[in-house]
Amino acid sequence: MRGILLSGAISAVVAFFATPALIRILARKGYGQIIRDDGPTTHQVKRGTPTMGGLALIFATSVGYFSSHLLTGVTPTTSALLVLALILGLGFVGFIDDWLKVSKQKSMGLNAKQKLFGQAIAAGAFAYAGLQFPDKNGLTPISMNLSTVRDTSIKLGLVLVIIWVILMVLGTSNGVNLTDGLDGLATGAAVMVFTSFILIGVWEFGQSCELTTGLKCYQVRDPLDLAVLAAALAGACGGFLWWNASPAKIFMGDSGAMLLGLMMATSAIAVTGSIDPATVTRNDLLPALIPLVLPVIILILPLLDLLLAVVRRIRRGQSPFAADREHLHHQLQDLGHSHRGAVLVFYHWTALVSVTLLLFFWLEVAPVIVIFGAWMILALSHTYWPVFKRVSKARGKIVSK
Repeated sequence: MRGILLSGAISAVVAFFATPALIRILARKGYGQIIRDDGPTTHQVKRGTPTMGGLALIFATSVGYFSSHLLTGVTPTTSALLVLALILGLGFVGFIDDWLKVSKQKSMGLNAKQKLFGQAIAAGAFAYAGLQFPDKNGLTPISMNLSTVRDTSIKLGLVLVIIWVILMVLGTSNGVNLTDGLDGLATGAAVMVFTSFILIGVWEFGQSCELTTGLKCYQVRDPLDLAVLAAALAGACGGFLWWNASPAKIFMGDSGAMLLGLMMATSAIAVTGSIDPATVTRNDLLPALIPLVLPVIILILPLLDLLLAVVRRIRRGQSPFAADREHLHHQLQDLGHSHRGAVLVFYHWTALVSVTLLLFFWLEVAPVIVIFGAWMILALSHTYWPVFKRVSKARGKIVSK
């Protein structure tokens, strides 16, 4: 637990002080945000804002993680080191994309095929390495067996495992990139997701088969150290958020968006444990599956927004990549929310999903459903609060007349 606290605190401090230094360097070199001329006019105010903030996130995360181990005297684990290696690999792809944009002063860096190819190579290397390095119990960072609540007898084989990991990394990394439509939106949501992974890692460590002699135990490789890494990421995002919140002084860029997305995917893959099916009850199913579904559910809103946007543009005879002002965050602003208010609504819904899923670790299904229902009413009220205010104000004017 000491390592988790140190990792989170150090990375937060480093990100908080490293980000303004990066802003000054990028501003001197003129590496600012490029805005498409055919995009919404409200986006033009962001033109020239320093980008490539993902470099600060990668630096702060690495410093926080390794400093924590240095201070506690604990040796870093293979699982966490593999994830850090993937961070550097995918971060490099994002950096090249951002650098091409700002150096050419164009909104297009790497094309879609080049970007996906680079991401696939990094994710494939991570998947292959994750199937190596067994510990004393024969566990590797990634299991080759098909897993639901446990490793089944169905062995996928090297190729299928690599394909599965590549699909998860591509989906989440690009999903987060699409989420980052408002200042601080993706960063704040990532803090909640990584905090959830901290709690999951600590819980699975306490329920690991090495510590628990009962039948219901998790076979997970290095869950506590993955919680330390998740704390470093949560802290780095928290420190960066101070400068990324509206009005943003820096954007994370593709290097940051890819980092957060791949960390959601790799954390889900790495902390998904296995338990004996003979001992699994209905109440055990959700906790066992939560690490795998958490990043997908967190990203369901932006992914749904993307799907609707693509369908909408194709129906109009436009390119799927054409810019418009009909995304969910634009609609929230049209309801009457300010820029920051729209971000807070997204935070509210992200917290609702994250906390509800975590409650399944400690509560029965029925009380969780009750809590979820009550909280959803609050979230809906928050979402439509500007509408309620306008209606109430209009009624007041009618009564006064």
